[in-house]
Amino acid sequence: MDADTPVFAIAVAAELAGMHPQTLRQYDRIGLVVPGRTRGGSRRYSHRNIEQLREVAQLSSEGMSLPAIAKLLDLEDENRMLRRRVADLEGALRAERENRPGVRVFAAGSAGVVPVPQGRRIRRSTELVLWNPREHRG
Repeated sequence: MDADTPVFAIAVAAELAGMHPQTLRQYDRIGLVVPGRTRGGSRRYSHRNIEQLREVAQLSSEGMSLPAIAKLLDLEDENRMLRRRVADLEGALRAERENRPGVRVFAAGSAGVVPVPQGRRIRRSTELVLWNPREHRG
C-alpha cells in the first residue's frame, strides 16, 4: 500500500486531519482535496490526502486563501509527477547504457547519428564526432 491508496472513510480522515467531516466535503466539492471513491460513491482518503488536509489547515490558519492553496497543491502534485518522470528516464538511460557496452562515441554520417564502437577509427572527411563522454564528464 502506498501513500496514494484510498483507505480512510471520511469520519476517520476528518479525525486524522483535525477537521470536521463537513469541511472535507466542502474541500472535495471545490476540488481542493479530492478523495478516491468506492463503487458505491463513498469517499475514501489516502495518506497523501490526509497530509494535504493538514497542509490546507496550516496554510489557511496562516491567512492563505483557498484558491492560492489549491494552486500550491496542484504545483506540488506536478512536481511529484515530474520527479517520478525524471527518475523513470534516468533508469531508462542507465539501462540503455548497460545494454550498450563499448559504445563511447557517436558520429553523424550518411546513415544519421550512429554509435561508434570502441576502437573503431572515424574517417574525418565523411563523419563528424558529436559526443565523447571521456571529454565531456558532467
